[in-house]
Amino acid sequence: MLKKDQPLTTYPKQNYNGVFTLIIINLVVFVADRVLGIPFIQNLYLNHASPAWYQFFTSMFCHANWAHISGNLFFLYIFGRIVEEEEGIVGVVSSYIICGLGGSLMSYFFHGGAVYSLGASGAVFGLFAVSVLIKLSWHWRKILEVLILGQFVIERVVFELRQTGIQDGVDHIAHLGGALVGVALILFLMRLQPGEGVRGEE
Repeated sequence: MLKKDQPLTTYPKQNYNGVFTLIIINLVVFVADRVLGIPFIQNLYLNHASPAWYQFFTSMFCHANWAHISGNLFFLYIFGRIVEEEEGIVGVVSSYIICGLGGSLMSYFFHGGAVYSLGASGAVFGLFAVSVLIKLSWHWRKILEVLILGQFVIERVVFELRQTGIQDGVDHIAHLGGALVGVALILFLMRLQPGEGVRGEE
């Protein structure tokens, strides 16, 4: 028998530990670099002229200024939560790193010379793509979510396709690289789990 004020349905609490861990790492690196001015942090940027292997990973946690990190963390929070709800902490962290690596590699191959790349944009664009594709289902709520998320992601990708190279300090190639790797990642996982691509729910 239900007690007074007892909810009819209880849902498991989602702590989003993966998303908040990624956010904290980005903030710690930003403070160390831009507030405390620790010189070592600049060695974590991706140096296109002579890159160290680790820079392809560490550069996705570095940012040029507050506006840069603010926008990236906002979208990391929104779309990272969606991925973590569906795939858990391992899913969101691995998606961030794999897509961020894809963005770094794409940037490196397309931009040579004395260029430094930094930022979570490639990883975040990858999360855009992953968050839409993992929602694919015949359930009407999932379809609505895909339509809402998908139109935003498509608009962003089309915008990036219209840009070329680095404009106003923004590396659009890295954005596209992250998104493409996100799509490839989900398609690869679907191949590993045949029949799981489009889910039907009651």
